[in-house]
Amino acid sequence: MAFLEEYKLLVEQRAKLGVPPLVLNAEQTKRICDELEQNTKDKEELKQLLINRVGVGVDDSALVKCEFLHKILNDKSTCDCISKDEAITMLSTMLGGYNVNILVQLLENEKLASKAAQALEDIIFVHDGFNKIVKLHEQGNSYATSVLKSWADAQWFKKRADLADEIECVCFKVNGETNTDDLSPASEAFTRSDIPLHAQAMLVRRQEGSLEKIQELKKLNKQIVYVGDVVGTGSSRKSAINSVQWHLGVDINGVANKKTGGIVIGQTIAPIFFNTAQDSGALPIIADVSKLEMGDEFIIDIKNECIIKNKEKISDFKLSPNTILDEVKAGGRIPLIVGRSLCAKAREVLKMPAEDIFKKAIQPENTQKGYTLAQKMLGRACGLEGVVPGMYIEPQTSTVGSQDTTGPMTRDEIKELASLGFNADFVLQSFCHTAAYPKPSDVNTHATLPSFMSSRGGVSLKPGDGVIHSWLNRFVLPDTVGTGGDSHTRFPLGIAFPAGSGLVAFAAVTGAMPLNVPKSILVRFKGELQAGITLRDLVNAIPLVAIKEGLLTVDKKGKKNIFAGKILEIEGLESLKVEQAFELSDASAERSAAACCVNLSEESVAEYLKSNIALINAMLDAGYESKQTLIRRRDKMQEWLNNPVLLRADKDASYEHIFEIDLNEIKEPILACPNDPDDVATLSDVLANSNRPQNIDEVFIGSCMTNIGHYRAAAEILKGKGMLKTRLWIAPPTKMDKAQLTKEGYYSIFGASGARIEVPGCSLCMGNQARVNDNAVVFSTSTRNFDNRMGLGAKVYLGSAELAAVCALLGRLPKLDEYLALSNEKLSDKAKIYRYLNFNEIENYKLED
Repeated sequence: MAFLEEYKLLVEQRAKLGVPPLVLNAEQTKRICDELEQNTKDKEELKQLLINRVGVGVDDSALVKCEFLHKILNDKSTCDCISKDEAITMLSTMLGGYNVNILVQLLENEKLASKAAQALEDIIFVHDGFNKIVKLHEQGNSYATSVLKSWADAQWFKKRADLADEIECVCFKVNGETNTDDLSPASEAFTRSDIPLHAQAMLVRRQEGSLEKIQELKKLNKQIVYVGDVVGTGSSRKSAINSVQWHLGVDINGVANKKTGGIVIGQTIAPIFFNTAQDSGALPIIADVSKLEMGDEFIIDIKNECIIKNKEKISDFKLSPNTILDEVKAGGRIPLIVGRSLCAKAREVLKMPAEDIFKKAIQPENTQKGYTLAQKMLGRACGLEGVVPGMYIEPQTSTVGSQDTTGPMTRDEIKELASLGFNADFVLQSFCHTAAYPKPSDVNTHATLPSFMSSRGGVSLKPGDGVIHSWLNRFVLPDTVGTGGDSHTRFPLGIAFPAGSGLVAFAAVTGAMPLNVPKSILVRFKGELQAGITLRDLVNAIPLVAIKEGLLTVDKKGKKNIFAGKILEIEGLESLKVEQAFELSDASAERSAAACCVNLSEESVAEYLKSNIALINAMLDAGYESKQTLIRRRDKMQEWLNNPVLLRADKDASYEHIFEIDLNEIKEPILACPNDPDDVATLSDVLANSNRPQNIDEVFIGSCMTNIGHYRAAAEILKGKGMLKTRLWIAPPTKMDKAQLTKEGYYSIFGASGARIEVPGCSLCMGNQARVNDNAVVFSTSTRNFDNRMGLGAKVYLGSAELAAVCALLGRLPKLDEYLALSNEKLSDKAKIYRYLNFNEIENYKLED
């Protein structure tokens, strides 16, 4: 069967789903090229497929396309329907990568050089191609010089249309809070890299009929704007903004199945979502939306920064950052950064003065006397003593993490960046979100993504190894900066700013990331931890004190959240182990904080790094790749141990707000109640509220919020109690925890209780694998409890593993005295129970599968 006949069947199958066909893979592209060589009757249709449906950058299909077009340009093809000029035009829309070398070679072909130069002028992802063009320029090649002059003048940018001063809009509104799981459901995570298909799930559970409403609003021929009270909380899913852009954005020339543009207005926009919108070429605006309703027609006055409805101003806003319009014009923050850098490099070669083409970030005056810990970490990553809030910086990102439900998107973004290697010092890929119950697309990811990452210098884990954060933290260097494609990338030593897959790809490829320095909030603990109180209770104490001070509200309309977009800095718990500190930093995601850092002792950090060096040695023995990257990180850990000094906040550092929490005053567990991690209350207050469910159907002990001590504690509480009244789920964070708990006999206790023991990994936490029963009441140690995340209609409490075990035992929330009695009786040997995995203390330590 001819390729076109087969392809039309695929088109029909996808059309039934309401989506365009998939981007052509390498094999399909090869068949098209072969048939074009034969000049078949379908050649014009095949030519259009080659133009519009092949991958870009360094995608495998792009390589096949480039090789075919190269043959045409070198008179080695029999294809008669693609001219040399057309071949160059087709190369010009492939973003960068394999096409660049071909176009650079053509600069020495007098007949084709002018056309090739025009194509290169609009390409900014050129990497080493820049140096080749500089060399030709130095040799007197006028076409190479013209390319450099075009880049120096940012012609690629000037050709793009400015955003209109006034934009006629129609409102698509989602009242209350929209989290990223509403826009990109975890249950459909396996389709995320297939943007059109995944976008079909947008808001299906949050607001029925939304996609039909969008189609109806499109008939008005105005810009449809996504409007909400609180938009984009939760995970750092670029798939969320991808879905919004698929329905409300515009096509990208030469890039199939992906869009850019679009406008989002929210009273509050979560910082990661805001940044991901910036990276993707959307326009995020923070403004009062109380006077906008579904279907309202209105005008966004960009020039005067206000919203007009029925000729009356209903809201003001401030475009932020001040470079945002340039970002939208460039197609996103990432291409703008790359294009500005290319412009500066070209001007340096041509000995031209600095450009005045791009809007410059407004840098605040530094009037601070002292710096916070976070400000010093960021400063060091920029070669400075410190930074101040509002400053635009591009810190070195030493450690970058990618997980499996966003990894395929990160891979696509890396391909679009036309990169074949990483400049970040350490990049880690995990498979924790799909290991337990992989779908066919997940199995393919497990097979193909490791080599993609390791071939570029990344380190790839294996399915079943465990949760990315529990691993990634072990590779972090003290006082360094990093990022990751998961909102819980929150280093307990150093500092991390989680991001969408586009920015993660950029950080991995370039070794830096753009950042507008947030303000800092200090949480200072004092006093002594009371009997029965856990670190998870301290996690929930932070929002509780903010609620009491009127700086955080649970209600979404007009929501207050002092933590949103800020750096959360924690001190007063310096003796914590690093594993314990992560419980605090991890939960800053639920505060919608931009990042978190914890002040720890040199002794705690040294103990952790010694253990991690032993782990890396075990990974090398077990054949993990990239060996070179692992060895380099191990050696840098040892360098720190040779001179173990940590940065500290200055005593005169200033903060947006300081919360003081007295541990002596926390005398009972604090829970996050269904279904909002901000809705926290003490155990007694929950029991006193008849509107709160008190019987517990299912209990989950797992997620990155846990460590080995939690499982020992839970097992000690359950020991000898037989089969439980509840359904108990156990999912240790890493295979190392599983192996040790098995050796110590704790798995036998879980088995005797009837627990369902999951593969080390995320399990129920994200809701894309196994799920609890519909409408179940759940007590969980997981990260967040959004509606429908763990199960349809499920009501989920969040709290400690110790309290979770008691709930599993009783089938209900315990009274305070019941909990304290069990806790004091069963958990008296704290030194034994809360003993952490120090691999360097285990003789001849080896990794076990």
